[in-house]
Amino acid sequence: MPAGLVMVWFRSDLRLNDNPALHFAASTGKSVLPVFVWNAPREIPWAQGRASKWWLHESLVSLDASLRQKGARLVIRDGNPGMALATLAAETGADTVVWNSTREPDGRETDAELERQLRRAGISVKVYRSAFLFSPDDIRTREGKPFLVFTPFWNACRAEKPPREPLPAPVRLPFPEVPVRSRSLDELGLIPAPDRTEGIRAVWKPGEPTAQKMLHEFLVTRVDAYKTDREIPSIRGTSRLSAYLHFGEISPHTVWHHAFALNAEHFLRQLCWREFASHLLFHFPHAADHPLKTEYNRFPWNEDTAALRAWQTGATGFPFVDAGMRELWATGWQHNRVRMVTASFLTKDLLLNWTLGARWFWETLVDADLGNNTLGWQWVAGCGADAAPYYRIFNPVLQGEKFDPKGEYVRRWIPELAGVSDRFIHRPWEAPAGELRAAGVRLGSTYPFPIIHHEEARKQALSAYASLRRP
Repeated sequence: MPAGLVMVWFRSDLRLNDNPALHFAASTGKSVLPVFVWNAPREIPWAQGRASKWWLHESLVSLDASLRQKGARLVIRDGNPGMALATLAAETGADTVVWNSTREPDGRETDAELERQLRRAGISVKVYRSAFLFSPDDIRTREGKPFLVFTPFWNACRAEKPPREPLPAPVRLPFPEVPVRSRSLDELGLIPAPDRTEGIRAVWKPGEPTAQKMLHEFLVTRVDAYKTDREIPSIRGTSRLSAYLHFGEISPHTVWHHAFALNAEHFLRQLCWREFASHLLFHFPHAADHPLKTEYNRFPWNEDTAALRAWQTGATGFPFVDAGMRELWATGWQHNRVRMVTASFLTKDLLLNWTLGARWFWETLVDADLGNNTLGWQWVAGCGADAAPYYRIFNPVLQGEKFDPKGEYVRRWIPELAGVSDRFIHRPWEAPAGELRAAGVRLGSTYPFPIIHHEEARKQALSAYASLRRP
């Protein structure tokens, strides 16, 4: 075995397959030291939320198990990554540190500073780019600018050479013989106290093996109907790979090539929407907190904490919205169609700032991805790239009737309305009194009256938008 030791810094790439940094480390023939550094939340502008931290804990458990099957194990440190890695290198005699860059907007600065710090200590550094299918520096308009509209971006991606083929997992990872200190995973405190993740645990199993299994199952059984079924929240019509992609338990290159082989164009397009979101944040990092359309800095948002709380807890009186918010809290996930409707309700019916919704989703989603989350919220609010026109205001009743016509989704998450007929399941306040009595529904008691009148709220939203156009 060649002398020396290679340290692999795992970040949002918690997998063995198609991991360029790990693949390089294994190819050297040297001992391989896998390490994960938990950075203090106070040092991160968008520190992981409750649901994401639970997922991270479980994903690291899975990663460690996979590494042990190859002869290694995961070493855990905490604190500033640069200091933690430099200290660990000094303790173990590591002469090389490798990692994959991330999709986060501050990743470039972090990587550059860390590389300088390690090189000053005499340590060789290699950084690989695996988070993007297409380099943000390469996909630009004819004028050399970032794309701000998705369809031209998608066309440009399709005109590029295909993303690289995925790399195989290492056969063996020889662990160094020197003593190595490691924090226990439980010491990081990623599981909330008290632990209220029962609903999330019942739905999700993080880790690379599950990600691979879910991709296979989706491509075999559901991808052919994806174009239509992905709009229906009551059925399993999507891949549900978003969290696995976010934590890097499966690579976008793996997903792309498997889907491409089946000519799954509509699914590939959605995968590239994720890519588009990260490209935007790469070029406009301020968009994580600020609207891309600067005139929205003057938007007359409301400040209604009671309305915000009703939205967060699924108590708005609009069943399709409430079902979505209850699903989010219970499972850490929300169907994409429902995400658009709930976001529209917050920003346009309630006129609450989109950042409040983005922060709540960040706290509660297992797939909380900064690019996707930001782009989604700005798209709905009308203040981002390729944004829906502000006057596109989702009617929560009509959206429910169109995409949940039999009320299956609503009844699953709002059981108190289970006895209401299909005709009134999305507008129970219009149901005859006798039907409500028979269903055991007492509006204002067992289920709330609507907290706003949609048509009136729509008029107010359009008026607020018009105010931006006045000098």
